[in-house]
Amino acid sequence: MEDCIFCKIVKGEIPCSKVYETEKVLAFDDINPMAPTHVIIIPKEHIATLMDVKDGGTNIVDHLVSAVQEVAKIKGIDEKGFRMTINCNEEGGQIIFHLHVHVLGGKKLRDELA
Repeated sequence: MEDCIFCKIVKGEIPCSKVYETEKVLAFDDINPMAPTHVIIIPKEHIATLMDVKDGGTNIVDHLVSAVQEVAKIKGIDEKGFRMTINCNEEGGQIIFHLHVHVLGGKKLRDELA
């Protein structure tokens, strides 16, 4: 999508602090972190929301989960713990309509909803 900020990051039109990358996904530090570690993981293909993952789309979900595991190791939060979140649609807190996973850690996270 032409005006999608995450698509522009994938294309290299907007710089990011890259943490991890494969042919299917890109992970980078969030520019407005909500925890000491806050990484965003996106599929390189534009998929607007989790609800737009097509039947049989477990492949991209598998890639995202594998990336979460790798990012947790890279950032050193795999042993102590972290939170993986996908916001879906407006009431679910999604602001950028390109499927993405938040990986948060580096401190004890509270249980309250954002």
